Amino acid sequence: MRELGLLHDPTFSPRTYHRFDRFLLSLIKDERDLPFVHTILKITVSIIPLSVLLYLPFVTGWFWWGVVLAHFYFTTFRFKGPFGLMLHCTSHRPLFKPEYKLLNQYIPWVIGPFFGQTPETYYSHHIGMHHAENNSMEDDSSTMMYQRDSLRGFLRYVLEFITCGLNDLMAYLKRKKRHKLATRAFWGEMSYFALCIGLCFVNPAATVIVFILPFVISRIVSMLGNWTQHSFVDPEDPENPYKNSITCVNVKYNHKCWNDGYHTGHHIRPALHWTEHPVFFRKSLPKYAEQKALIFDGLDYLQIFFYLMNKRYDKLAQHIVNVDNTFNDEAEVITLLKHRTRRIPVTVMEPAPRLRPV
Repeated sequence: MRELGLLHDPTFSPRTYHRFDRFLLSLIKDERDLPFVHTILKITVSIIPLSVLLYLPFVTGWFWWGVVLAHFYFTTFRFKGPFGLMLHCTSHRPLFKPEYKLLNQYIPWVIGPFFGQTPETYYSHHIGMHHAENNSMEDDSSTMMYQRDSLRGFLRYVLEFITCGLNDLMAYLKRKKRHKLATRAFWGEMSYFALCIGLCFVNPAATVIVFILPFVISRIVSMLGNWTQHSFVDPEDPENPYKNSITCVNVKYNHKCWNDGYHTGHHIRPALHWTEHPVFFRKSLPKYAEQKALIFDGLDYLQIFFYLMNKRYDKLAQHIVNVDNTFNDEAEVITLLKHRTRRIPVTVMEPAPRLRPV
């Protein structure tokens, strides 16, 4: 276990801006989100031109494969995390001012498809269902009914989402009478599929690289993230965000992906600005200790997932922050971790209209 020292995760510090940044600031609602605009511009001048190159008839042979490698690097390793969490943050807090609100569509409708994000689906799922249900049984991306240290359970979870995710989401939104969100999700998804089908007639190989492969990767990565964020769920209090989410502090991931490691705090205050999470976390520490909330120091989601799949609870326990001596020893932490990864039988929860196989 660890004691919590200084937090090294990003916060906001005012600074002097040059002329171009001042122009960009005139378009957005919050100066703290200026890094988002920089990320948008970097994606626009790198990934979109690389994607276009793959469709050009004179780009062939080794040059085509070189562009493929560059494209894969930028979409999967360089920008995938920052884009995905930028989409997340701007779903909760619109980026551009009301007079420029049309620009808010640029992220989900223009650059989103290049990362495999079908327009509107993320917003409808994340805002319309996930936060509304907080990983409960009515949340169709809930992790509770799976054994969460099981690779087999995770693969079933991913397969269920890829094959039934849209159907589940549409059924949920209609059941809750959120018809506008259902319509947005449906047409966003259909537009993406129509784009892929149409471009397959132009250049099938390029379409696989530019749109289809990123789509598959995006769905898997999204589920891996949600699985890890909600791997540890207290069966006695499963809808308590302190007991069904985790927090990762002092990791490079928080610098790259806008403090996404503060997932417990995000479920407590969904609209909290990403730069405010470290301060809010510090202020909330007594509550974290009281609820035995799980805080990992120096581990990101991918590392936690790896240890979970290998059942290395000893490694996970070594990185747990012991706030106010909440835990007596690592053996107690390991017992708690194992308890919170158990599959929660459907019978102990209020049944959902549609249940997944487990």
